[in-house]
Amino acid sequence: MGNLILCHDRHAAHPYEISRIHCRIFTIEELCYYLCNNLYLIDYTIMNEPLCTWLEEEIGMKELAEQLRDLMRMRGSVENFVLTILKASKIYKESEMIRIQNVLEHLKNQKDVERKKYKGDNLLESGEIEEAIIVYQEILNQEKDESVDEKFYGKIYACLGAAYGRLFLYQEAAKMYDRAYQICEDKELLKPYLYASYKYMSLEEFHILLTKHSEYQEVNAQMRSQMDEVKQNLQIEPNEVLLEKWKRKHRRNHT
Repeated sequence: MGNLILCHDRHAAHPYEISRIHCRIFTIEELCYYLCNNLYLIDYTIMNEPLCTWLEEEIGMKELAEQLRDLMRMRGSVENFVLTILKASKIYKESEMIRIQNVLEHLKNQKDVERKKYKGDNLLESGEIEEAIIVYQEILNQEKDESVDEKFYGKIYACLGAAYGRLFLYQEAAKMYDRAYQICEDKELLKPYLYASYKYMSLEEFHILLTKHSEYQEVNAQMRSQMDEVKQNLQIEPNEVLLEKWKRKHRRNHT
């Protein structure tokens, strides 16, 4: 049986508007929902007197409003500002608060574009593949951030390649891995590129691809060697298991 979460009964007569996304908020739950779903994009603009006034006058959380004002007077961090609100709401369990705190700590000194990539990486890792693809595509469709290394964008293409691969969209995956390799020039990216290409190309097309670059042939040979080694281990392991079972049975029969 799941845990019950007691919601606050105060509903604001006048909403607080998050100007950044033109979103109107009427309850502390809605505010917390916004904060938790936008941890990767939160910046100093969330720390302001109008929010404190709204919490005090519309939601009746005077003590929280004073704590937030103290944080602003002491030039506290955005991270502490957000955590103070979430803790005061008493909506989240301790384990969830620890996770949120860890995310905020990781994002503390990152640029906006790096925060977005981190969001995409987390979505991909948690299996929310389509959502991760949308985040990565948004990064690539925006104007380039010159403050990050060019290879940063190569990694975005590699992440997209991984996402498409998990959806079995091998042609799209191959395109992304190829683009990533062109930018990063990392030979490790050739392995997933060639694998994805092999999965969607005909054998003739794949052999033609291999003849275009000597590096492709070298990497393909390495991959075949690794696959042969894996197959060999799969064939050997069951026999070893059976032998061990036979030994144990033999010992029991003679004791």
